[in-house]
Amino acid sequence: RAGMLQPRDSPSRERRELGGLWSFRADLSPGRDAGFAQRWYRQPLRQTGPVIDMPVPSSFNDITQDPSLKNYIGWVWYEKEVLLPPRWLQDPPSTRVVLRFGSAHYYSIVWVNGVQVVEHEGGHLPFEAEISSIVQGSAGTLCRITVALNNTLTPHTLPPGSIQYMTDKTRYPKNYFVQNIKFDFFNYAGIHRPVVLYTTPAVYIDDITVTTTSSEHVAMVQYQVSVVGSTAYSLSLSLRDQEGKVVAAGDGSEGELKVLNPNLWWPYLMHENPGYLYSLEVRMEAQVDGESLEDVYTLPVGIRSVHVTDTQFLINGRPFYFHGVNKHEDADIRGKGLDWPLIVKDFNLLRWLGANSFRTRHYPYAEEIMDLCDAYGIVVIDECPAVGIKLPESFGNKSLQHHLAVMEELIRRDKNRPSVVMWSVANEPASELPPAAFYFKTVIAHTKALDPSRPVTFVTDANYALDRGAPYVDVICVNSYFSWYHDPGHLEVIPLQLTAQFENWYKTYHKPIIQSEYGADSVPGLHSDPPLMFSEEYQKAMLREYHSVFDKKRKEYVIGELIWNFADFMTNQGTTRVLGNKKGIFTRQRQPKAAAFVLRERYWKIANESSCLPPVVTSHSLFL
Repeated sequence: RAGMLQPRDSPSRERRELGGLWSFRADLSPGRDAGFAQRWYRQPLRQTGPVIDMPVPSSFNDITQDPSLKNYIGWVWYEKEVLLPPRWLQDPPSTRVVLRFGSAHYYSIVWVNGVQVVEHEGGHLPFEAEISSIVQGSAGTLCRITVALNNTLTPHTLPPGSIQYMTDKTRYPKNYFVQNIKFDFFNYAGIHRPVVLYTTPAVYIDDITVTTTSSEHVAMVQYQVSVVGSTAYSLSLSLRDQEGKVVAAGDGSEGELKVLNPNLWWPYLMHENPGYLYSLEVRMEAQVDGESLEDVYTLPVGIRSVHVTDTQFLINGRPFYFHGVNKHEDADIRGKGLDWPLIVKDFNLLRWLGANSFRTRHYPYAEEIMDLCDAYGIVVIDECPAVGIKLPESFGNKSLQHHLAVMEELIRRDKNRPSVVMWSVANEPASELPPAAFYFKTVIAHTKALDPSRPVTFVTDANYALDRGAPYVDVICVNSYFSWYHDPGHLEVIPLQLTAQFENWYKTYHKPIIQSEYGADSVPGLHSDPPLMFSEEYQKAMLREYHSVFDKKRKEYVIGELIWNFADFMTNQGTTRVLGNKKGIFTRQRQPKAAAFVLRERYWKIANESSCLPPVVTSHSLFL
């Protein structure tokens, strides 16, 4: 399968981002199929009917004042016309031109100048198509990119959903339907991540795979490089440190580099220089029809090891304790659209909080976010979009094949990232159902075959005695909301129930445990003493009850705690959701609630206990 290297500028490659305003049109026909029947892709979209401006990247749902677009289900159409540099269009062609989407939710069909170039299923991973023959063979340099995008979820998509038609004409308009989902976040849709055009030579570096092993004084960087376009080529590799000094060199498509006295990749707060990255420069030279071609690609490389015992999670041989958060790609107006100010703000809040990790709940996050995790030393549990697998039909062969394909795409994209220490193949599936055993045995075995270097988990809320997928994971990740969804308002039951949860899971499986979700909703500014549900005081009190149990069990086999959630986020409307889920320790606008200060004090205390770094006084208002 072709590689999916992140587009980077180099001496042999150019990259052009296509962000900004695109033309947009929702297909409001009853069958949502007018765009295909009338072939909107054959002409400029503005000639098919009324279009509006739509920012890319962004979700389309919250951009306009049109209520029908807020909850729209079906096909929408995007279009962008761009001028290509003449040097990309030379004849004979020695340059490949590639069109790449960081992600688009959920099902995409793409045309260039009216010619279909790619289809892709899945809303959170990149896809691309080589378009050289289309643009180099056309008159002029204008390139029209048309995208048809469908956000409909079915029992066999990831995440799953179902369409329900309301046939009672006394209660619902004609052709009325709703999208049902089994997950608690808004199903934002649109072109959510950057669209880029990039070039490579006709013979090019297609994929690079790197794994690392290390001891105190020496590290080995194993590499595999694939080249497409010719079999007559040579490869040379050089590994540079952050000062630009070459510390190791090699050649050939497969081998290993020896690094003496390496700077290891350490998590944030575990070392004074976290997130250390080397640069692996791969240089290819080839001869094609007497012409010499060169391609250069530079890959960031972190040297680190991961190992799991029955009570510990080790990074570079040292015990690592996950004190972090669950997140969402979610914010006002932009929905799930990539936004640099928001991303940088979130990382500054994570570091202020003393968080060393997060889980990409419930889907892979943007490559730009993952780049910063690598650079800042933020540890990631990388989760695929398998949330809400509740129906028996979602455990069938059709769903399973798609799930395996998604894991291939995710690992292909993130396999070289030092920040990614574990794959999560699902969140809160109905893993007590009989077909879940074969389903998760297969998905986890497939994931391990693709990447033997990392542990694999899924996140469960099933009963320990009934969970049919848990035998196959390396780490138990369990969600529980004692005194919220269970025994609401009764904080006093938490110590007993949480202790029993941990002891039952460990007694059954003898695997380390992460509390992968816990939390309570709080409405900012709502106060109550004694604490009552939805007040900031109740959220604080619940956290403290959980923390007292964590502190006992992390001396044994509990290896992490991830609060639900980092920030408030939008959900479908419902009688228990007031403008979204309010379990954030920050508001949706990234302002701290009282619980944020409780967590900050705790996380810095844990970091100071386990670190060789100077202690940090968390009450200092100017810190970070």
